[in-house]
Amino acid sequence: MAVDFSLPPPACAKDAKALNFIEDVTKNVDSVQQRVLTEILSRNAETEYLRRFNINGTVMDRESFKSKVPIVKYEDIQPEIQRIANGDKSPIFSSHSISEFLTSSGTSAGERKLMPTIAEDWDRRQLLYSLLTPVMNLYVSGLDKGKGLYFYFIKAESKTPGGLLARPVLTSYYKNDYFKQRPYDPYNVITSPNEAILCVDSFQSMYTQMLCGLISHTEVLRMGAVFASGLVRAIKFLTLNWEQLAQDIETGTLNPKITDPSIRECMKKILKPNPRVAKFIVEECCEDNWEGIITRIWPNTKYLDVIVTGAMAQYIPTLDYYSGGLPKACTMYASSECYFGLNLKPMSKPSEVSYTIMPNMAYFEFIPHETSSNPQRLVDLANVEVGKEYELVISTYSGLCRYRVGDILKVTGFYNKAPQFRFIRRKNVLLSIEADKTDETELQKAIDNCSKLLEKFNTSVVEYTSYADTKTIPGHYVIYWELLVKDQSNPPTDDTLDQCCLEMEESLNTVYRQSRVADNSIGPLEIRIVKNGTFEELMDYAISRGASINQYKVPRCVSFTPIMELLDSRVVSSHFSPALPHWKPDTQGN
Repeated sequence: MAVDFSLPPPACAKDAKALNFIEDVTKNVDSVQQRVLTEILSRNAETEYLRRFNINGTVMDRESFKSKVPIVKYEDIQPEIQRIANGDKSPIFSSHSISEFLTSSGTSAGERKLMPTIAEDWDRRQLLYSLLTPVMNLYVSGLDKGKGLYFYFIKAESKTPGGLLARPVLTSYYKNDYFKQRPYDPYNVITSPNEAILCVDSFQSMYTQMLCGLISHTEVLRMGAVFASGLVRAIKFLTLNWEQLAQDIETGTLNPKITDPSIRECMKKILKPNPRVAKFIVEECCEDNWEGIITRIWPNTKYLDVIVTGAMAQYIPTLDYYSGGLPKACTMYASSECYFGLNLKPMSKPSEVSYTIMPNMAYFEFIPHETSSNPQRLVDLANVEVGKEYELVISTYSGLCRYRVGDILKVTGFYNKAPQFRFIRRKNVLLSIEADKTDETELQKAIDNCSKLLEKFNTSVVEYTSYADTKTIPGHYVIYWELLVKDQSNPPTDDTLDQCCLEMEESLNTVYRQSRVADNSIGPLEIRIVKNGTFEELMDYAISRGASINQYKVPRCVSFTPIMELLDSRVVSSHFSPALPHWKPDTQGN
């Protein structure tokens, strides 16, 4: 297999070890994968799950594994996961104790997925993290001469009935000693103190992190958040709070709204009166011109470190507006289930981002996308073909076996013998603003539930479609409805339609509701009522572009500009959710 490109030489001696590791595992993909599978099967041979399929210590080869162990989705193993959550400590999936659950986007029942993890998984995740800076140093010099302004946040966590923590993977990481007690590294100095990152109050956390970033504005060399939406939200926060932030810097006195004791204590060392910096911030912000604000306030910023692939691509124009088109580095590909790999060309354009899967992280298989509805023969990591799309399947050290992650990937090339993948989409996801993922089944359920409010008006929803509006900050779901009002003398009231918005939100999954209630990262859901006949026009437009009238189905999510313009031109009224949906961080996350 030919190498599509070669990495430049290490930027410093310290980076050589990491880059040599990358070279070794990418040149020996198949043997590393065989070793990983052997390790997983040998250590977990006596678990209940593998014994169910007659996998024991003598079955270590791939073919036996593939012929005996079925491909599964979350719902297939949910009963076993629930047993662990309820306190069953027997070796169900892993011979190692389950240390906690990492939560992922919701199930069809609206609950969080609980991904079992073991303590040593953090060693593998940390190994992948340790490769990011040596790779970035190949492309951007001088990162040891300044700081990174990163907006990191924790989310609410809960405990299962059996006492195990259940929380998002990044919340787990920020609370882990790997992060909290990380050794000093001049290449990885960030402006945000741990106390601000670890504050669960999103306003206090954001305010303090932004304040620290402004204080160090000339030292910032890179800016980022995990997702592009997080960085967009941070800049919007600046536009709303710059006057108070500047006042804090001028006087050296922290905003009294920041009440977290640990934050107030640590800021005593950081916040000192600085009228010069305060005056600079006021001058840049007072005219309400936010174009290029990132490079105006943080003039030495070399790039933005954010995920802008998949659903996050919708934020690229906004980031370009705020940053003057700074490069956007997508460094890593990971999920709650497993950390997968990294981008060996992190400064590539968003449309060209490809991730190299590290074969030591898990055992990887791939379902050819054209057969994913009825998977037969799966393809090994070393045998995927350039140009083809696949659905990712993983087997992990913590006990997930042949688990369908749901990501659709396209092979774009190889680095040594390691394939590189472009993230295409999350399977079956219609709407996504940030961490939320809403599929068609869930959207239909929400429509059905809120439609009951229309029954007393003898009204029903004839057709609907949707889109994720990220022009507003925070972004929000927009649902287009065409109604059949059977009694024109008694149409649904505005208050009822507002309540329909809230009822839809109550029906959406817990990740969505947490984003609305606790994280403030999604705005109120909006329903736009369109004129009767609008969806007929939509079909006519699709047919005029070559769609078959016999096969036409109303798209449940739209993004094509002419279609959006058609829909918006037919809107007769708009309605927003009047309140926050119910959410609390209990066992199931509901």
